[in-house]
Amino acid sequence: MISLKTKGEIEKIRSAGRIVAGAFELLGDNLKPGITTAELDNLANEYIERRGAKAAFKGYHGYPANICISIDEEVVHGIPGERRIEAGQLVSIDVGVLLDGYYGDSAYTFLVNGVSPEARKLARVTEEALYRGIEVVRPGGHLTDISWAIQSHVEGNGFSVVRDLVGHGLGKKMHEDPQIPNYGKPGGGPLLREGMVLAIEPMVNAKGYEIETLKDQWTVVTKDRCLSAHFEHTIVVTSDGSMILTAG
Repeated sequence: MISLKTKGEIEKIRSAGRIVAGAFELLGDNLKPGITTAELDNLANEYIERRGAKAAFKGYHGYPANICISIDEEVVHGIPGERRIEAGQLVSIDVGVLLDGYYGDSAYTFLVNGVSPEARKLARVTEEALYRGIEVVRPGGHLTDISWAIQSHVEGNGFSVVRDLVGHGLGKKMHEDPQIPNYGKPGGGPLLREGMVLAIEPMVNAKGYEIETLKDQWTVVTKDRCLSAHFEHTIVVTSDGSMILTAG
């Protein structure tokens, strides 16, 4: 069942979203060659806790870290550890925050010094696809309008959207209805209604869309080990369109 959020609930989600955005600013300032993914994880967690919130991913279905850090061919759910960031990498970071009983969720792919032209294009197209999806959100539209806006932009630029992972609703739970695939024909799925809160998150691969999970049972990688990028925002459907709740 898809819940419609009240103005008070939306404000709580936006408050969580502001902390998410602040965490990304901090991570961006510190994400340089030589830093470990564990150090980035600790920086994010300290920032979140200082603002009276909790890192939403820690312990979620047993996830062992505070944020997800996925590098190059890793799509999502990379576990921070002693791996050091290197020049030329694509580093996708997913941050979730729980504040006063409500969640905010966002992801961003950082380009570390000297990335390849292909990597730069992949990140650009993925971020553009996120905003193409957001732009079509309006009351009376259909959920798969978002899906098609993302898929058509990605595939029009020669890349592929991951099909086994989706965006989602959120609020009091990290994952609520509806699921939001990043592919599909327009005009399908539930009608979009004012008060719906959605986490839209294209995950885009440079080549094939197939994925697999590593032996750690968390890290999802591209099956052909091509590069992948991930962008996400939490948004709310408004009376005349949408508003991003995880913007800085």
